[in-house]
Amino acid sequence: MAFPPSFIDELVARNPIEDVVGQYVNLKRSGGNMFGLCPFHGEKTASFSVSPDKGIYYCFGCHKGGSVINFQMEIEGLSYPDAVRALAKRAGLEVPEDEQYQSRYRLQERQWALHKEAARFFHSQLYAPVGQEALNYALGRGMNKYILTTFGVGYAPDSWDNLTNALRKKGYTEEEIRQSGLVSVSRKNGGIFDRFRDRLMFPIIDVRGNVIAFGGRVIKKDSEAAKYLNSPETLIFNKRKNLFGLNLAKKTKHPYFILVEGNIDVVALHQYGFDNAVASLGTSLTEEQAALLSKYTEQVVLIYDGDNAGQNATKRAIPILEKAGIQVKVLQLRDAKDPDEFLKKFGADRFKLLLEESSNRVEYQLNAILKKYDLGDDDQKVKYLQESAELICTLSSSVQREVYSGRVAETAKISPEAMKLEVGRAFKRRIAREKKKQEKIDLSPARNRQPQVGKIRYDNVKSAMAEEMVLALCLRESALLDHTTGLKPEMFSSELLGRVFSQLYSRYKTGLEVSLSGLTDFTSEEMSHIAGILQRQTGPVNEQALLDCIRTIQDEYQSGKVTTDEELRLRQERMKQRKGIKA
Repeated sequence: MAFPPSFIDELVARNPIEDVVGQYVNLKRSGGNMFGLCPFHGEKTASFSVSPDKGIYYCFGCHKGGSVINFQMEIEGLSYPDAVRALAKRAGLEVPEDEQYQSRYRLQERQWALHKEAARFFHSQLYAPVGQEALNYALGRGMNKYILTTFGVGYAPDSWDNLTNALRKKGYTEEEIRQSGLVSVSRKNGGIFDRFRDRLMFPIIDVRGNVIAFGGRVIKKDSEAAKYLNSPETLIFNKRKNLFGLNLAKKTKHPYFILVEGNIDVVALHQYGFDNAVASLGTSLTEEQAALLSKYTEQVVLIYDGDNAGQNATKRAIPILEKAGIQVKVLQLRDAKDPDEFLKKFGADRFKLLLEESSNRVEYQLNAILKKYDLGDDDQKVKYLQESAELICTLSSSVQREVYSGRVAETAKISPEAMKLEVGRAFKRRIAREKKKQEKIDLSPARNRQPQVGKIRYDNVKSAMAEEMVLALCLRESALLDHTTGLKPEMFSSELLGRVFSQLYSRYKTGLEVSLSGLTDFTSEEMSHIAGILQRQTGPVNEQALLDCIRTIQDEYQSGKVTTDEELRLRQERMKQRKGIKA
């Protein structure tokens, strides 16, 4: 949504970034900036900076940054309009809404209300005569009525139109019902019918308490239908950005979260007192889900199923969680295929003991390596020791390396000294590889100056460095924009930096404040990159530096300018290939 620029300027002025960030982060002043522990990734040394005079935040660790609006979006998981609304409420400002946003927001509100109505319908059916079998199934799985109500568990009758008719009676149009993802479309006549039939239904609720989707589980053992069925992505539901049970788990007093595969596992864990359990809506954890988890916890215990799919999912999840700054522990269940079955067999106390004894990711990975080899075979034993050494040598602590080296040596029945030597050799190889990699980077200035944020890359690094400097200078001293009349956005080698320049120039010429907060239609990744540019450029601000940069941009533009239709076609094809667009 496009808010009036003057309103955004006033909004930012009334919400000093240090005050807003200070509600979430303990900031300490150091010179002109303020520093604290980053709220977006786990760290022990403060690398998160806030610049009150520039009105920006930037983390030198995870590279997230932007204006006060971007911070509100990231910290609360809000859209741009919702972040603006939240800040406006904080400052006591009335938000001017345009029709386009109002229309989209009304559609979202209708879908939230529709899904809430669907949840009520499913829950009522669970206790109706038609849902007796489903209720017996749920109770037979150990779920009591209190937990069924807490999670809003329901039943989708074995009917083609029960839900559809119920929603129509509540005043929802056929188009709204189609957009909900709760119905399927007939290939024969284009009509709609209920997507979920004869399934135990679990509402998926976001952190703000909105019902956004459903997960359905079959209740008949002989059913040929898929065991689990989830809502498709819709206007209000993105599978990659949500976790089942997080709306409840975020209130836990436990210092860690339990991450499992299935909805029933989450329900069972909560019923047994483990209210810190969530599920990843499938076996594949996404970076977005890990980032969401990192807002509520610094430690996760992974408990995926013991089958091959579950173990492969565990291996994939570990680096994703660690990248998000989360400490990972792994619990492998014995004598049970999942947490639900274990709790029924052995109870909560034994499960609690297992949680306390759960292995860290190194122990888990060493055990996974051990399972690959037969230590009775000398050749396989050597491979086991070599692969273990390659893992151990990646540990930053020498104490950790010594401890785990000793454990591996004991397992393989060799001397600790021999294993220490093997780890030492592996460590030297790793250092050599890293040194060689760094040398390549040092010898390649273009590669070294590439952005460190996401998928943003520069095609012409020389020009892009000058473009970055132009933006930084103009953001620090807006009057310098008077000296950029010979510079056009199309001259920028980076399309992103060209857009930034265009907006800054336009704001300056219309008398608006030139700042990061005034930039619109940029993704969070792009804003983080722009904030990083501004935070890194600390040199003197002067006209000559600006003119030198402009000259570099113009020269690079002219040297790369196409002169024929064929050259233009070839360049367009190259750009499409870089962006992953088929010609």
